[in-house]
Amino acid sequence: MLRAVALALVLTVSLPARAVETMRIAMGPAEDSAELSASTLSVGEDLAEGPFSPVPGGRATIQIAHGKLELNGAPLLGDTVRFRPGTAELDAGVPGKSALHAAHWDVRGDVVARQVRGKVELINVIPLEDYLAAVLGGEMPVSFPLEALKAQAVAARTYAVHKKLEALDKPSYLGSSVLHQVYKGVNREDPRTRAAVEATRGEILTYELAPIEAYFHASCGGRTESGLAALNRDLPYLKSVECPCGKLPRSHWTLELPRREIQGVFHEAGGLEVVSRSETGRARRVQVGRRSVDAVQFRAQVGYDKVKSLAFEVAPVGKDNFLLSGRGYGHGAGLCQWGAKTYADQGLGYLAILSHYYPGAELQRLY
Repeated sequence: MLRAVALALVLTVSLPARAVETMRIAMGPAEDSAELSASTLSVGEDLAEGPFSPVPGGRATIQIAHGKLELNGAPLLGDTVRFRPGTAELDAGVPGKSALHAAHWDVRGDVVARQVRGKVELINVIPLEDYLAAVLGGEMPVSFPLEALKAQAVAARTYAVHKKLEALDKPSYLGSSVLHQVYKGVNREDPRTRAAVEATRGEILTYELAPIEAYFHASCGGRTESGLAALNRDLPYLKSVECPCGKLPRSHWTLELPRREIQGVFHEAGGLEVVSRSETGRARRVQVGRRSVDAVQFRAQVGYDKVKSLAFEVAPVGKDNFLLSGRGYGHGAGLCQWGAKTYADQGLGYLAILSHYYPGAELQRLY
């Protein structure tokens, strides 16, 4: 079982009593310009403590002109600037009444604009617990049982802290897409995600006192994959374990794939066959005509939205198509979200769920 113990002064992210753990989240690719607004808005250097000066009208247009950042047509010193909403927005504290609007998002915290290769990149500097409340709404259905949401909250917090430690010297620690954790601002928050985050506040998973790489996925189809097989990460807490999601109809999928599409992607005519598999039955290599293709590459090139996982069988359909019959969604390593829901429905608590999917990890409290 997981053991809740104090982390005090072991990790570099340990905090003073009044400090707030923050994240720096890249809000998407850099653009030619960016618009920011709030009822009251101020601007300053990229520092947690000011000084900040008011932005007239609470609206800011950031663009590059003559190799320099411009704010509402006026040149700025340096390649980075930070925007902060007023006290009223910060105190609003509810979805739909955001602190700051930027890049079509409503976000809490500050927003940094920086010049990157002649374009403007936006970075949301946000308290970790606020970030997690939105991540949960993007990564797991908010209708799931609270214990499943709590397990996801701990996994997402752990993943974020691990990435932060890897990127402390970088402008941002994480992106906002499925390549990291899905984050789209306060509109993904919900009272149930807030409750799950608050109930697990400051809790992360560790192995030998370091935050684990807490990978997760939607559905494993009945058995999770090892970290080595799924992600080339041979980690002691990412082992293949049984999972109840395999009995769920939504864990199974089919795809009819035209031969011409395969030929267009891989420039090979002929058959399609899985020629080697992992211990859990997931494809490792796929034969496309005369060409042997790594299964991960095959899935990426055909499309993650089409080939839902590597646990699939292939059968010809007439002369023109192939039928892929699969199970699971995602890479299959770590926490299975639909498995967590099933276990929570059976009465398991979030600690037991985390113990199952991350064997050998310990629960620790950062703050």
